[in-house]
Amino acid sequence: MTKISGKIISLFIPFFATVSSCNNDNAGEGSKKAVLDTISLSNKSFALAYQDGNKIVATSIDTMKQISFGGATEPAISPDGNKLAYTVQDTAGHKSIWVADMENKSQLQLQVNGANHYDAIWSPDGTALAFSIINEKNINKVGLIKTDNTGYTMFDGASSTNFYAPTWKNEKEIVAQDLINLYIFDLTGKVIDKKPIETLIGKQFNIANTNRFFYSKDGQKLIFNAGNSDKLPGLNAQAQAVYVLDLTSKKVERISADGMNVPYVFLTADDRIFYSGSEKPFTQSKIYVSDLKGNSKLVVDKGTNPTGTLK
Repeated sequence: MTKISGKIISLFIPFFATVSSCNNDNAGEGSKKAVLDTISLSNKSFALAYQDGNKIVATSIDTMKQISFGGATEPAISPDGNKLAYTVQDTAGHKSIWVADMENKSQLQLQVNGANHYDAIWSPDGTALAFSIINEKNINKVGLIKTDNTGYTMFDGASSTNFYAPTWKNEKEIVAQDLINLYIFDLTGKVIDKKPIETLIGKQFNIANTNRFFYSKDGQKLIFNAGNSDKLPGLNAQAQAVYVLDLTSKKVERISADGMNVPYVFLTADDRIFYSGSEKPFTQSKIYVSDLKGNSKLVVDKGTNPTGTLK
């Protein structure tokens, strides 16, 4: 994958969408959706989706085929590269998740019983989506729904525990954290494992509700981003970095470079680490890809919140 600059992006397919209203009982009045253009997208294979300012960009592996549209955030590309889940916020501030088919341009809103659900992430086989949802008591929970818009469930909806930043451990287990513990759920929402985060990664890191934890394909490594003690002049927030924990040796290795702040990380089902971060003066975020050994390369010159497909 070659580097993409903001200038190059503007030369590709003009896919900037308008935003139109639609009616949906789950979203409430003022619901919005991103409207796709009329250009045929057949036979285009997308490998990466990310945020670029106020628009989403999806690109092929050679960067020669790209689309972008506004009115949406938090892009999540499906493992096969054919679909894109994203978050839309309506005029009342409610968030909902939509899924676009990038070949036939169809869109659907997930049928979720809740006014605020967001930050979707695909299962490794592409058959389901996990996401964050705020329940009626204003508590963060994990939601799950099949990609045919059936089987919606909220995990542990009755408790007062907040669960943040869901990811998939494998096709049958979902990971989430509550700032103190790391949980593993089965697909019914039952907690099948719970470990203190400090026991896993040590006491030297600070965990925020946006920090994600991913298991490698073999289940032997834990990939995460977290706050650290780096002092980065000019950064008006705590520095974060990407790390890999070997669950056998208990050794933690840093993936992202020193001097970089990395607030977002994503692991594909075939163990490629995508992350977005910035260096001094911390005004422009770039996107990188790495293997589990920390061999990183720059893939996008300007962007945040990357998600990738299978190779």
